[in-house]
Amino acid sequence: MNRSNETAIEPNDSFTDVVQKPTQPTPSMSLMSTQTDISSMLTSMASLPSFSALRDYMKFFVLGGAFEVLRRTYSASYSSLIERFFIRASFDSEDDVYHWMMFWLSTLPQWRQFRDFIVTTSRHRIEDGGNDIDEDASYEQRQRRRPLRFLPSYTSNYRIWYKGRLITISRTKDDHYTWPPDRSTLAITIFSLDRSILDSLILEAREKWMSAKGDKIQIFANDSRDWKYINSRVKRPLNSIVLDNGIKELLLEDAREFMRSKQWYLDRGIPFRRGYLFYGAPGTGKTSIIHSLAGELDLDIYIVSLSKSDLDDSTLNTLMSSLPEHCITVMEDIDAAFTRGVTRSTTGTELEDPRYRDPELRDLPRDASETGRREGQGQQPGQLPGDPSAGKESKITLSGLLNALDGISAQEGRLLFATTNRYHTLDPALTRPGRMDLHVEFRLASQHQAKELYRHFYAPDPPKKASVDGDEDDALIAPGYAAQVKVDSGPTATSSNGVLPTEAPKYNGIVHSARAPELSREEIEQLAETFSKRIPEREMSMASLQEFLMTYKVRPFEAVDEVEKWVKETRERQDRRAEARAAGASA
Repeated sequence: MNRSNETAIEPNDSFTDVVQKPTQPTPSMSLMSTQTDISSMLTSMASLPSFSALRDYMKFFVLGGAFEVLRRTYSASYSSLIERFFIRASFDSEDDVYHWMMFWLSTLPQWRQFRDFIVTTSRHRIEDGGNDIDEDASYEQRQRRRPLRFLPSYTSNYRIWYKGRLITISRTKDDHYTWPPDRSTLAITIFSLDRSILDSLILEAREKWMSAKGDKIQIFANDSRDWKYINSRVKRPLNSIVLDNGIKELLLEDAREFMRSKQWYLDRGIPFRRGYLFYGAPGTGKTSIIHSLAGELDLDIYIVSLSKSDLDDSTLNTLMSSLPEHCITVMEDIDAAFTRGVTRSTTGTELEDPRYRDPELRDLPRDASETGRREGQGQQPGQLPGDPSAGKESKITLSGLLNALDGISAQEGRLLFATTNRYHTLDPALTRPGRMDLHVEFRLASQHQAKELYRHFYAPDPPKKASVDGDEDDALIAPGYAAQVKVDSGPTATSSNGVLPTEAPKYNGIVHSARAPELSREEIEQLAETFSKRIPEREMSMASLQEFLMTYKVRPFEAVDEVEKWVKETRERQDRRAEARAAGASA
């Protein structure tokens, strides 16, 4: 028997080694394995598609690739064509340019030809002026005169011609913004090779908007981390502000000189910023002069409310760095930034809370009467129960405020006006030059100011027609001034049926239907001189004097006769309050 294929057993091999020793393949076993592999390969090839099917697959692959190449080529060519022959621009509704463009579009006569638009009375930051509206017009007449504006809708595209160029206009609403709810984007596409056409369009829109704006300034206020448009105010003439001699001229000239000195600051490496600190008693004209200066310098006003609970150092720094280069920034009551809420003492001033004018509360010691009500409520002295600022800790720190005023990211070119009634409580680091460069004290009214206020209050407007007698000074007639009128406190009025009324109506305030007597300039000068001599020097604020004159808006003679009585009552009221505060402090 042939045992060549059997495994040879060595004499020294153990039984375990013999069992685990692999068996060597034989030629017959290799042939059978080869035949099995060939059979498996043929079976796999039989399952593949035919060559004709492969040819069809290759056709689809080539055609698909060709179509993709053509699509990408077309897209690239179209994009290149658009970039070369079209100019595209987008305007966000939170930017000023958006309002320029929307107002410009609303004035185009082409909008009347379209069938899909939004009709609105929106003013686009342009307040309706009253110069072209009759003062005696009714509410219905005023509503009819409000201009209607036709604006792009959110669902259509519009095409208009501008200087021989085709412009496509579209408007989309940004729904992913929660505030403001009406935020939108205006997009325009201009068929032109020259980009200057876009610059020309924007400049034209701005000029038309500025022309419609007229003599108004815009007012903004901080809203979270951004500025929010509040309204527009008519520019206040500087001569309507009555201050001590030289203050108005000092501030105006200083501000104008600063705005002309940008290159001087740059050449010397000095930050181009200017700060003013107004301090003094309430009602002395600090805020009024800021409004007037904004009009004279043609600058918008940005108000920073430091008492807002959501305002912290980071937010304040963001707001100050996002200011425009040329503007007026106002921080009223800057001393309140480091206290819990607004704790300015207004007792005895025209800013006093009306609830404390009640006879039952007037004579109570403020600090003593409020202590029990404030206990456990986190209220500060001077705050009323239920005050929303009560118990709210200010998040502004001194270092954060200083960094916002003159830090690296602070905006340059702005004028900062800060006001306070507690000048001596401010930190010296806040009032040093570079942050507050010019400190101006606003004092209580002098007799000179009282005279100028009376003269300005009762002076007639510029004449509309001359007197037939040729004496212009004695015949200046202004709106609101009728023929000579005698004001009699006796019951002379009659009802519509000719019967005397049994009881006169009781009211407080000013009746605008009344008319003041016509006075010559000499008469006004004499009355103003008499009025000023009856005002004690540096005891009354200008705001309180104006409030008194408003009570006698159409009665200049009675204003002079009653002013001494008013001064006496005001002094007595202030004495009672001082005694009440002293009693409360001692208790």
